[in-house]
Amino acid sequence: MSTTIEEQTRFDARLPKKQKQFFERAAYLGGYRNLTEFVILAVQEKANEIIKEKELVIASERDSQIFFDAMTNPMNPSKTLKKALVDYEA
Repeated sequence: MSTTIEEQTRFDARLPKKQKQFFERAAYLGGYRNLTEFVILAVQEKANEIIKEKELVIASERDSQIFFDAMTNPMNPSKTLKKALVDYEA
């Protein structure tokens, strides 16, 4: 059985003592095992939210640009489309 071990790294932050105590209280009241678990999960949730929102905006802007380009610069109909119109009208 093969298992892969993900490489670990440290993340340190300096903050006022009162802010740390506030976070520790929230972690305790939220049922988290410790402050680290609370911070990691909270940051992960916020990061996912930001990335999802920004990727949606980027996709929406790209889709809008494609739509408006198609509306302002329509393609000429192909021979097949012209023939289909003639056949349809006959």
